[in-house]
Amino acid sequence: MKHLVLIDGHHLMYRAYWAIPRTLQTRAGEQTNTVFGVASMLLSILAKEEPDAFLFCFDEGDETFRHQEAVDYKAGRAETPDDFYAQIPRVHELIDTFAIPHVSDPKFEADDLLCAYARAAEKEGMRVTIVTGDRDALQLASEHIRIAIPHKGYQQAEYLGPREIEAKYGVRPDQIPSYKGLTGDQSDNLPGVKGIGPKIAAELLQKYDTLKGVYDHLAEIRPAVREKLTADREQAFFCERMALLVTDLPLLPFDQLTLGMFPAEKINAFFRAMEFTLLIRRFQSLLQTPFGRRHCAGRDLPADSPAETKAADQLLLF
Repeated sequence: MKHLVLIDGHHLMYRAYWAIPRTLQTRAGEQTNTVFGVASMLLSILAKEEPDAFLFCFDEGDETFRHQEAVDYKAGRAETPDDFYAQIPRVHELIDTFAIPHVSDPKFEADDLLCAYARAAEKEGMRVTIVTGDRDALQLASEHIRIAIPHKGYQQAEYLGPREIEAKYGVRPDQIPSYKGLTGDQSDNLPGVKGIGPKIAAELLQKYDTLKGVYDHLAEIRPAVREKLTADREQAFFCERMALLVTDLPLLPFDQLTLGMFPAEKINAFFRAMEFTLLIRRFQSLLQTPFGRRHCAGRDLPADSPAETKAADQLLLF
């Protein structure tokens, strides 16, 4: 069974930006902490997942259909520093250097793209790993789709399938939109039903299956909870709709997602330009594995310079 890895690009960039010291820069003064972190996780993901196909999905803007429905959607998030955005073109350059495709759409979020590609790949008989930290993606988990949440770079990824999600949240993957309709999502500025937390939400959905089922049986629910549900009924269904991911999107042909040969010379040149000596070593190690040899197009590796070695060795743990 072919293996497709889908990456939530912005999630990886945010993790990298905050995990790697912002003081990391080239000798010419270019800040590179986000680029380094993404590159490090990319090498770890390739080595661990050994994908047959690969795709990065990115958010493109703040005028998606959800922003149009809710002016304050995702409002209240901490302002992202300018030095994060300045590194995005370099991250795209990194991905292009590895000859990995990436997509975005101004009307939809990266989560919707992850959903559309994951569902389509499943229909094509592929297994899918979605690398993200966004809880919306949990609704996609199935027998052949799993969610991988990065920890310690990607050294201790947490894998969530249907059983793990039900054990952790008390609901099935397909119940996640209803669950978020009840509990809301603070990160998206979606309040849900005031006073309904994860435990009560799970209990209600275990008994009544869906958000509609909950409201169809209001008379059976204890008065204190019923009162809260009644007060925020409209909000609950709105939050559920906002959490539901989109599947009907135009997609790249799957043959364009196939992981081809790594252009080793270009990758080495990019890492040298960024002064990522540690990553040159790690890329060399990847190319020496059976997976790396299957995807190798040239393996000449440049020698390390002392200055690069010193800078890279400060980041051995990521």
